[in-house]
Amino acid sequence: MRGVTGRLMLLDTASLYFRAYFGVPDSVKAPDGTPVNAVRGLLDFIDRLVKDHRPDHLVACMDADWRPRWRVELIPSYKAHRVAEAHEAGPDEEEVPDTLSPQVPVIEAVLDALGIARVGVEGYEADDVIGTFTAHAKGPVDIVTGDRDLYQLVDDDRGVRVLYPLKGVGTLQLTDEAWLREKYGVDGSGYADLALLRGDPSDGLPGVPGIGEKTAAKLLADFGDLAGIMAAVDDPTARLTPSQRKRLAEARSYVAVAPTVVRVAADVPLPDVDTAVPHAPRDAARLQELAERWGLGGSLQRLLTTLGA
Repeated sequence: MRGVTGRLMLLDTASLYFRAYFGVPDSVKAPDGTPVNAVRGLLDFIDRLVKDHRPDHLVACMDADWRPRWRVELIPSYKAHRVAEAHEAGPDEEEVPDTLSPQVPVIEAVLDALGIARVGVEGYEADDVIGTFTAHAKGPVDIVTGDRDLYQLVDDDRGVRVLYPLKGVGTLQLTDEAWLREKYGVDGSGYADLALLRGDPSDGLPGVPGIGEKTAAKLLADFGDLAGIMAAVDDPTARLTPSQRKRLAEARSYVAVAPTVVRVAADVPLPDVDTAVPHAPRDAARLQELAERWGLGGSLQRLLTTLGA
């Protein structure tokens, strides 16, 4: 990747187009009657984000593999309930609403014609792409996602925060370490340990039975991190209740592999892409063709005006 020294905005693209799909009526259609609510909703989101936050760099991060085998091998239940069709040779297919699936290639084509960097890497989720861009960034980073897993990347010292949409992207929760400490009792680096201890049904992560969010936060406050907690299990003088000690000891095999699954990768082989926010379309003719074919109207025009400003 090229040097990123200004403000970098990373979009968890699937998270945002899912929100657009459910937030914009499916009566928003192309001239042929095909729903384009996710396409137009995402363009409106990007317009508002660029207008409000003025990033110097912008990357639409994609799920090249939404359920990587290396995570499933460690925890087989990982996202298992969201599999529509399993494949031996390639990525499993995710259960996606029928009228959303056809819109994803349109979103990709429009982003490419606009010149907005779009990055997905085989064998990795968008979260991992975001984690790696964040690790390499030289300046502040805004991560836009509706996925709380990425709270683990929040780092005040480096200017890394999560912009979590509460209502569209007009109302965003600006998640920094102070907010995390008030809400969860942990900072960014502690959030992954909290998440793996309490579990996450939406991702098929079992967690440690009997250890909920508040107990996990207290254990982390008392013992520092996951390694400290597991060391306390073997220390008869450590202040653990008998049930906590028993539950953690029984979950030892899960705790051994869960960090690799829960923590986002920071070493994804990123392609060399130009991440600068485009001020003019990369392919104006192709963009015009897409605008007419899919009836992108005011959503695309507003974004073009914002990018050119």
